[in-house]
Amino acid sequence: MRKVSEPWLPLAGIHVVDFSMFVPGPFASSILADLGADVIKVEPPRGDPGRSYVPVQFNTENRNKRSIALDLKQREAADVVRGLVEKAQVVIEGFRPGVAKRLGIDYETLRAYNGALVYCSISGYGQTGPWRERPGHDVNYVAAAGGLAFPGQWRKAPARSSLPIADMAGGAFAAVSILAAVHERKGAYLDLSLFEAAFFLCAMRHGLEREVDPRAHLFPVNDAFETADGKRLTLGILEEHFWQNFVKLAPELGDERFASDAGRRAHGDELSRRLEQVMRSKTAAEWQRLLEAQDVPVDLCVTPAEAAAHPQLVERRATDRGHAKFPLWANGRRAGAIRRGTPALGEHSREILVELGFDDGEIADLRRKGAVGG
Repeated sequence: MRKVSEPWLPLAGIHVVDFSMFVPGPFASSILADLGADVIKVEPPRGDPGRSYVPVQFNTENRNKRSIALDLKQREAADVVRGLVEKAQVVIEGFRPGVAKRLGIDYETLRAYNGALVYCSISGYGQTGPWRERPGHDVNYVAAAGGLAFPGQWRKAPARSSLPIADMAGGAFAAVSILAAVHERKGAYLDLSLFEAAFFLCAMRHGLEREVDPRAHLFPVNDAFETADGKRLTLGILEEHFWQNFVKLAPELGDERFASDAGRRAHGDELSRRLEQVMRSKTAAEWQRLLEAQDVPVDLCVTPAEAAAHPQLVERRATDRGHAKFPLWANGRRAGAIRRGTPALGEHSREILVELGFDDGEIADLRRKGAVGG
């Protein structure tokens, strides 16, 4: 077990105001919060809709933040916004183009309060172009970008992942871009498109040639297979020595047609079918014991809860209080920490207003007029 040490929180002292909802923006700001930034989540009076859509992901993406309930449509909210922005280095919003301006939280308005502001707009298709106002969600962006054109397994049709790829990748790209802009120390307006985030991933994986082998990225022996007890194992056989080690356990696959990578790909359908039969001949536990002894990459398909109990993640202190921690060690210190749980709607409204210099009478007035809730 590693010695417990103080967490690595390199963003301590960075103040972030996050107006975004659902997944992409909150995921971006969760990365910043995990690494020490003070993130204030600005929610409408009824809260971020993500609270009820996917509560589990809402809770994980909004830990380490403080929440203020603020009705941006109320004139009195502008003074609160100004106070928040004047002390912030970063602002994130995730509305459709034009909405931020109508709410009075667009870049031009907020830059007048803080000229050094790094302002990141996250939208489906970007702030410009013929699709700028088009509605969409993760599955739309992934499909339009090319992410559902090619299969993920040798003999199966393309399928959607359980992970919102564009939303989470877009959020990660936003966090990287924000940190780059903060490092530059000039202030910046960042326009991040979730569609382009998905397109970037697809193009990096598959290229941009019009004629593409849909199986170019697949290998029949690098796949998931069902075992005798109904569980699923993944084989990670790419290098030749892994194949040779595997055939020692399954000599019925020692066919000359499968003796090289080119042969295994050329006869991939037949090999895939035979592999399915072979893998169903033993239980998952039996295969794991045999394959690990032969140094063949193999892993059981499990849930995140099951993965969390694995000695590897326990040793590396990958979880804390029911949350997965930022996946990095830095100079012997675990990056990030679960410093606070997921805030209730408007839980920190009063605390934040006091920090901004509002007195009791002003806070009561803001509540009475409906500008502030919680």
